[in-house]
Amino acid sequence: MNRAAAELRGRRAERLAGWWLRLKGWRIIGQRLRTHVGEVDLVARRGKMIAFIEVKARGNVAELAFAIDEFRLRRVAAAAEVLAPRFARPGDDIRIDVILIAPGRWPQHLANVWHG
Repeated sequence: MNRAAAELRGRRAERLAGWWLRLKGWRIIGQRLRTHVGEVDLVARRGKMIAFIEVKARGNVAELAFAIDEFRLRRVAAAAEVLAPRFARPGDDIRIDVILIAPGRWPQHLANVWHG
């Protein structure tokens, strides 16, 4: 897959993940946020919980097992640390989540995946 096609697939996956989260009661408060240490695809709030979310799309379910790794999560966590003051309020809980997207499946939301 070329870079433009991968970018398009990623943006579609982020839109789908955003709608999935909204259906689950989350409010999207940030999208595609880049920092000097990494980027976050989505930032969502539900009550006092703020989730910094990495979205990964793959062409099939088998590839999802390899879509996320410690290196990627470390970058998301570093970016979340930089962005947290912008989104979090006193008393909020913060976590790192992943949403995995593959054709023919419901999005898979993995909550609180980083404990670094």
